[in-house]
Amino acid sequence: MAVKQLSELNLKSLISPGGFHQSPVAWEDHVLYFLLVDRFSDNRETGYKDVAGDVVTSGGTPLFTPANNQNAIQNQADALAWREAGNKYVGGTLKGLASKIGYLKRLGITAVWISPVLKQVSFQPTYHGYGIQDFLRVNPAFGTDQAFKDLVKIAHDNGIFVILDIILNHVGNVFGHDPTRQPNYKDKNGNFDPRWDNNLYPVLGFNDEHGLPTIPFTRTDPSNPPGFPGADGAVWPVEFQNPRYYTQKGRIANFDHDPEFREGDFFDLKDVHHGVGGVDNYVPSPALLDLCEVYKYWIAFADLDGFRIDTVKHMDPGATRFFGSVIHEFAQRIGKDNFLLIGEITGGRSFAFELLELTGLDAALGIDDIPGKLEFLAKGLSNPNDYFSLFRNSELIGKGTHSWFRNKVVTFFNDHDQVSKGVNKARFAADPNATKLALNALALNVTTLGIPCIYYGSEQRFNGHGDGDGADRYIREAMFGGSFGSFESKGAHFFDESGPVYQELSKILKLRREKAVLRRGRQFLRPIAGDGQHFGLPEMIDGQIRSIVPWSRILSSEELVLAINTDPDQARTAWVTIDASLHKPGDLLTCIYSTDLAQIGTQAPIEPRNGLSARLTVPAAGFIVFE
Repeated sequence: MAVKQLSELNLKSLISPGGFHQSPVAWEDHVLYFLLVDRFSDNRETGYKDVAGDVVTSGGTPLFTPANNQNAIQNQADALAWREAGNKYVGGTLKGLASKIGYLKRLGITAVWISPVLKQVSFQPTYHGYGIQDFLRVNPAFGTDQAFKDLVKIAHDNGIFVILDIILNHVGNVFGHDPTRQPNYKDKNGNFDPRWDNNLYPVLGFNDEHGLPTIPFTRTDPSNPPGFPGADGAVWPVEFQNPRYYTQKGRIANFDHDPEFREGDFFDLKDVHHGVGGVDNYVPSPALLDLCEVYKYWIAFADLDGFRIDTVKHMDPGATRFFGSVIHEFAQRIGKDNFLLIGEITGGRSFAFELLELTGLDAALGIDDIPGKLEFLAKGLSNPNDYFSLFRNSELIGKGTHSWFRNKVVTFFNDHDQVSKGVNKARFAADPNATKLALNALALNVTTLGIPCIYYGSEQRFNGHGDGDGADRYIREAMFGGSFGSFESKGAHFFDESGPVYQELSKILKLRREKAVLRRGRQFLRPIAGDGQHFGLPEMIDGQIRSIVPWSRILSSEELVLAINTDPDQARTAWVTIDASLHKPGDLLTCIYSTDLAQIGTQAPIEPRNGLSARLTVPAAGFIVFE
């Protein structure tokens, strides 16, 4: 253990004016890619391309082929082993991620959001990173502190910003509650279940490396190093061994009950006491002050560009505002004027907006129903206006239409939690009927309003799906294969740059970089007509929609007309309304992108129908862009 207490840090020594990577001008110009470090790459693959674009032949794990499909579940014993592997560390590393920066760069990714990398408790397989036991050390399962710093440097050298997932709300399962306080609290297996009931629980002690509460629940005396617990015991740095740093009220049972959802433990992760008071007069606790120092250190040490803050709903708004202010000021001090703070805010759009405005965070993550409505639209299972109306927010925010969602919401459809799906968690392409439509979902995600985020494996049409038990593991497959690959496979990796979705998405993201209107323009769902006479917004018929779904992005005097086709089997044609103030009859729209290469460069005349419109054709399960 290199650093045992915060006082040993020399933050000033890490700060050299002008020595840090600069922030982007606008985050909506960028495309995020979210991955779990443990599930991305172990640096043992072969047949992929390195940063320079050269094929690597030194590894041992081959590229996935159709023959590998379901090779991990050929019998009952193998299937059980594959499922169990998904509950544990499977071997992804920071060096592995660094080796795949070229894969991300060529796809068109310009910012990578990585799961938490700090050291976890040793007695639980918290591969996801949300059970921190040492705030000043990188998880040895992922690599060293230097490997983390090297990763960020490689990303920066290739035009990719790095956003780290961080946790303020809780620490790992670092101590045990005393069951004698409420012996009748039992879980379904008869084990002690310390549920929140607004009363303190006595604590037996800090957990040792085996998860047993054998370490005194008190701060270790810094003047007596031999008395320190081992690196895998208690919690580090030593300041976090102060019992007053924790609320000690047991786990949350009702996630909608306040103050329970703010004071309770997130499952067995121990809640941190952040302070007291309202937003404007919040008094931070020593724990919150130390968390600020911890994360200032990681910004300076690794040259990070932003944080995704976990479980913001479960924190006092005053604590979130205090932390955000401290981090923004520190980042500005070292030249990162637009350091990004993304809050995971559940609880509905109104709640998310109010909390975002109140706390001063920069953006909210996947608010409320955006992921589901984006997915259902791409699959032709919801009215397009259900999705597009989410962005008409002037009534909600009291500001002009489109002004908030452009740079205040991170949008996605696949993710690692899928809380809204309950026990039926599954990736977009888990439904074989949706495989053809996977590009549509990605196209919608990256060419509509918001800061788009792609969940790893979506570009390879990962099919992760559970068996109704709600397990997150099934949507957290390993890109490098290992013992828990997607498509119920093992021993084959998925860094395939020749895949059709990867190829087409890279073209779409290139177009997004070239066209500011696709990043910053206003957005309008467009009426259509099959006969050129009877116009209306595209809608479902008998529970589905098999039609083109067009929208415009407008920036100043430029309009791009985009459309997907929710019919996976045949091309669709319709008259599409366009902006009458930017065009005139006889003008031509030119196709600048289509999933049908033969369509690129073709032109569509603009005619005086429903104001002005043009007759557009979209290939089966296809996507087009006209200007």
